[in-house]
Amino acid sequence: MIDFEKIPSPCYVMEEKRLRKNLSLIKYVKEQSDVNIILAFKAFAMWKSFPIIREYIPFSTASSIYEAQLAFEEMGSPAHTYSPAYTEKDFPLILKYSSHVTFNSLSQFERFYPMAQAGDNNVSCGIRINPEYSVVKTDLYNPTAPGSRMGVINDLLGDSLPEGIEGFHFHALCESSSYDLEKMLKEVEKRFGRFLPSIKWLNMGGGHLMTRKDYNIEHLISVLQTFKSKYPALEIIMEPGSAFAWQTGFLLTTVVDMVENHGIKTAIIDASFTCHMPDCLEMPYKPVIRNATDAIEGKFTYRIGGNSCLSGDFMGDWSFEQPLKIGDKIIFEDMIHYTIVKTNMFNGIPHPSIALWNKNDELIIYKTFTYEDYKQRNS
Repeated sequence: MIDFEKIPSPCYVMEEKRLRKNLSLIKYVKEQSDVNIILAFKAFAMWKSFPIIREYIPFSTASSIYEAQLAFEEMGSPAHTYSPAYTEKDFPLILKYSSHVTFNSLSQFERFYPMAQAGDNNVSCGIRINPEYSVVKTDLYNPTAPGSRMGVINDLLGDSLPEGIEGFHFHALCESSSYDLEKMLKEVEKRFGRFLPSIKWLNMGGGHLMTRKDYNIEHLISVLQTFKSKYPALEIIMEPGSAFAWQTGFLLTTVVDMVENHGIKTAIIDASFTCHMPDCLEMPYKPVIRNATDAIEGKFTYRIGGNSCLSGDFMGDWSFEQPLKIGDKIIFEDMIHYTIVKTNMFNGIPHPSIALWNKNDELIIYKTFTYEDYKQRNS
């Protein structure tokens, strides 16, 4: 049982038991499907929890030089690295910290492949392909929208690949189902199937939300097994991010003021949507608050306001059984993936602490932020 009185406010709290449950399921899919499932840092990079993750999954994927270095240093293994663009300055370190490097364009491949060939580098190079198909409805998260800068479309490839391309990478899903993946693979085969018997690996990217309650795990395994039976020499890689940290923790905040304007009551908390829950405004989506519901007439109903000076730093409306008051705790559920990795220090607002509620029901504070963290970012 979590003792909320022991948790400082505001604070992101990951629950070890929930994390291990997700990791067990991901490992099960990996073993039953004979695929390589790796952690995507873009969604979750809480490196002090990596010793737990390494018990189940030893590899990770990076989207930048810093993520690649984090994989090398803290996961203890080289990264599968993809970036929309590499630079001459960073690429030598990308090679140092990576086992696989995916290029976003043919021009990037032509520019940097000679560097990958040189010296003692043992890096497998691939190209990101664009299937020009997606079930993602939000344009912000759709990498296959018309004119997308992400990946090489089929029309730009002939009948043979440039020498040195050993793998393909596609990423066109977002919190999607196994049925979405099944449709996606048909599109990949339709456009790029002529190359699949000759490449070494196919990275299916992220967006596979296999730890979601309604996800059909056995169907996913069947889809992967069927695909592998067609291309037995092909290594299959999947790199979900949200699936690892899905429903593994919360953001605890405290009500610090109550304001009312023309009948609209707003509870202002000691955290911020724009700073600490940015996807709520970007996606947008309305998060779940523990012991609250969507607005119900006749109940105590409030907006929740962040403590930044951005006018739109609020969401609503939620209903509670009892009226809110200053000092009450507001707990936002599922606030571990795509939160901590995207936070900022706009307005100099103190950043929430980061903690683990471990399997022994103990609170372990991973990080507490101070004025110096803010100051050094702005020097």
